[in-house]
Amino acid sequence: MKHRSTRPVPAGLPLLPPFVARVLAALVLLGTLTASLLGGATAASAHGFSSVVYADVSGEGSDVVRARLGLEYDLMLVSVGTSEDDDALYRQGQAAWDDGDDAGMVRAAEAHHDSISRYLFDRFSVTSGGQECTGTLDDTVRVDMQDEVPYAQVVADFRCPPAGHTASGHVVESRLFPDSETFVRDTKTIVTYDVDDKAGTATLDADQPSFSTEQSAGQRFWEFFTLGAEHLLTGIDHILFLIALIAGSRRLREVVYTASAFTIAHSITFILAALGVVSPPSIVVEPLIALSIAAVAGWYLWRLVRRRSRADELVLTDQGRFALDRSGWSRLAVVFAFGLIHGLGFAGALGIHEAFSWQLLVSLLIFNVGIEAVQLAIIVIVFPPLSLLRRKAHVASLWVTGAVTAGVFVMGMIWFVQRLVEG
Repeated sequence: MKHRSTRPVPAGLPLLPPFVARVLAALVLLGTLTASLLGGATAASAHGFSSVVYADVSGEGSDVVRARLGLEYDLMLVSVGTSEDDDALYRQGQAAWDDGDDAGMVRAAEAHHDSISRYLFDRFSVTSGGQECTGTLDDTVRVDMQDEVPYAQVVADFRCPPAGHTASGHVVESRLFPDSETFVRDTKTIVTYDVDDKAGTATLDADQPSFSTEQSAGQRFWEFFTLGAEHLLTGIDHILFLIALIAGSRRLREVVYTASAFTIAHSITFILAALGVVSPPSIVVEPLIALSIAAVAGWYLWRLVRRRSRADELVLTDQGRFALDRSGWSRLAVVFAFGLIHGLGFAGALGIHEAFSWQLLVSLLIFNVGIEAVQLAIIVIVFPPLSLLRRKAHVASLWVTGAVTAGVFVMGMIWFVQRLVEG
């Protein structure tokens, strides 16, 4: 069988001056080390600081709108107890929460109905025709599990004045569990609505706390697009995983293939998990995401140790498909497998759990488009300087990619251990 090797530096290609090569290498290293330091400053879970509120808003007419709200139970206890000066709610509810006593958690919430009502209506509102609707909280509370976390399910009815002539539709606003309370940051309120003969989904946060049932399709697209983009940008573990993929890719086609495999894989599990078809616990998903970062980085480090200066060669046979060698195909399979795991992490950020609907599916796809846009931007920023360095200063490029992947490997292992310990 004939083999042919592709050399990293074509004959006769001039090297960069030493000073320029060092500057280029330093820039690449600086970006990665900055990302690693930022990652080290965060907690073990890149998804554990935020909370998700679920709001199902419905109404057949314009007079009464019903909002079924899902609130993270322990967060509700500490937020309501502190804001409404109701320490008894916190102590009673926390004791039941610690014991896993669902009935006790319900009794605690129902016994402190007025405190929860005041907190809720100060931060969650509905207006109709430009006028505020009057909210009433149902006396009963239900507790169930979502994403392995107890949630309090409450029902609020909003009685609205007749719609004005200058403003139509309903406006829903949520400022629940704000950053200023310091218990969590970046609370997202995921709204599904069927009001005013309009149905759809919306996401609210501190930057965009309200939406109107009259909002355009373009506005809904932008909300879920930015939510997806922000999730990848703030998920340092996903970013380092992508950097490890890029640093270990020997040619542009490998970047394209591995990024495509990662995209397809995480899209599959993202959609399935967000729709509730699969629901693995975060206690399993988060450590595996960290382990995937270390594994992909370690793959390239092992290749560097074994092949040294020939680590970025492609060894192709005449039967090679898509210009990938055996190592490239193996790496592609590993990336696809780990992409399935990352998709579960993406779904945990969106946290929609409901029966299938076309509106929901469109929102999920738009969220995924936001993720892909940031992923593509990272590839465009990181790969060209690495590729130029490989062509112009081969030895320097091996040192840079080795240092980059070593840093990523260390961060991945640190997160893996932390997430296992914290459970």
